[in-house]
Amino acid sequence: MNEAHRGGAKVDIMGAEAAVIGIDASTQSVKAIAWSGDGRPIAEGRASVSLSQPRPGYAEQDPDEWWSATRTALRVLTSQIDPATVDGIAISNQRETVALLDEQDCAVGPSITWLDTRVASTYLDFADRVGRDRLHAISGRPVDAIPIVYRLDWLARNKPELLAHARTIVDVHSFCALHLTGEATASYTSADAFGLFDIVEKRWSEPILEHLGIPLEKFPRAVASGTEIGRVTPKAAAETGLNVGTPVFAGGGDGQCAGLGVNAMRSGTVYLNLGTAIVAGAWSKDPILSKNWRTILSPTGGFFLEHVQRDGANFLNFVVDIFSGGRQDRDAFRRLEAAASALPLGSEGLLVCPYLTGCMDPYWNPNARATITGLCSYHTSAHIYRAALEALSVEAARAIHAMRSAGLALDNLVAVGGGAQSPLWLRMIANSVGVTTNRSLSNEASCLGAAIIAAVGAGWYPSFGEAAAAMTHLAGSIAPDAEARGAWDMLSARQDAVYPATLALYSG
Repeated sequence: MNEAHRGGAKVDIMGAEAAVIGIDASTQSVKAIAWSGDGRPIAEGRASVSLSQPRPGYAEQDPDEWWSATRTALRVLTSQIDPATVDGIAISNQRETVALLDEQDCAVGPSITWLDTRVASTYLDFADRVGRDRLHAISGRPVDAIPIVYRLDWLARNKPELLAHARTIVDVHSFCALHLTGEATASYTSADAFGLFDIVEKRWSEPILEHLGIPLEKFPRAVASGTEIGRVTPKAAAETGLNVGTPVFAGGGDGQCAGLGVNAMRSGTVYLNLGTAIVAGAWSKDPILSKNWRTILSPTGGFFLEHVQRDGANFLNFVVDIFSGGRQDRDAFRRLEAAASALPLGSEGLLVCPYLTGCMDPYWNPNARATITGLCSYHTSAHIYRAALEALSVEAARAIHAMRSAGLALDNLVAVGGGAQSPLWLRMIANSVGVTTNRSLSNEASCLGAAIIAAVGAGWYPSFGEAAAAMTHLAGSIAPDAEARGAWDMLSARQDAVYPATLALYSG
């Protein structure tokens, strides 16, 4: 670190603007963005990652694509800046995705991603063998088909030769770290997505590993976010354009990094990502357990209570494709937004249950299904669109209200993601939750969160709190309508009744 960086200065001793790089290795792409000390994006590179669905329920990726996309994104970025000004790098990664590596660090088959549902017939059996409450207490996660532990159990049942052949079991963070530094290293907040990481002891859980029959040495080292995990190797430098020896710091899971990227890792603030999935979370000093959220580690210390809806913008895309002519019409969303804004609260009796690809909290049912209830002849596609927005909004609001009931003082919310560009949706969120709802200036919250971690690791700031305060910014806010609160509570109760009332119709 150059002396001129101490105290948060943003230029190096030669006068060029210093940078830290946040890498966001998400499901569909890898983004690498260089950020200044006050949170301005300086340069960026992007590359796509493909997803394979070779049979129903399967969702796989080639792990080599994680690195090839990262390499491409970094080469585009470093072509725009002097790599000597980069003081550090940290990675934000898609969670609940796993790959197996052999003795030569080559992938043993495709990775199994978080979208994969092949464990639907086996995960409950494994949970019962270990003990559902015990799994929840150790991992912070209610029993669900998403965590990696159930995929490892599936492999042990169905592909034991792959596990036997694997030297290392990695997530996306440790895989990219391996290629940057030569060592596969996880952060606490990427390791906890395995569902076999003890969130209190901060180590791999040997009792759960015993049930899996997998030795501890197959898992990567896990360290706190901001820990230096290595330096860019000559091979990685040649492939990416980075300088040899650039420090790499442990980053974290994309949800936790996004919370940090909007400065929500502090008491009172709720983070809300209105993306393909909807993720809402609040920081907690203690590991409070509930079926209304999953309890995960925060990169800043403490814990994060995280509500997840598998279908957010994904459900809205479905509505547009099925009921409004499809997304190829670039004006479809604008027309629906305008028409839905003119409709009254409650969508004139239409109710939606948005579980298109199953439900996480509060029901934890991967076989849950979406429904549209109360259709009348006067309903239009705008009614369905508005009812979908209302359902998604009150679903998040119920989880946030439950967090309040658990003792968290939540008084403001920061929204990111594509849905945060919708004034109608933000008003619904503000009114249903009952707090001021802010929009983040940057829509790349996960990438910025990783950069904030790198900034602390590089010594730009003495704490995550100071770094986040300096590097995050808001772009406006919406205050809740106090007079509408009662009507929203009534709508929430009606919408929440749809799932249990219709469950028997499709559960077999």
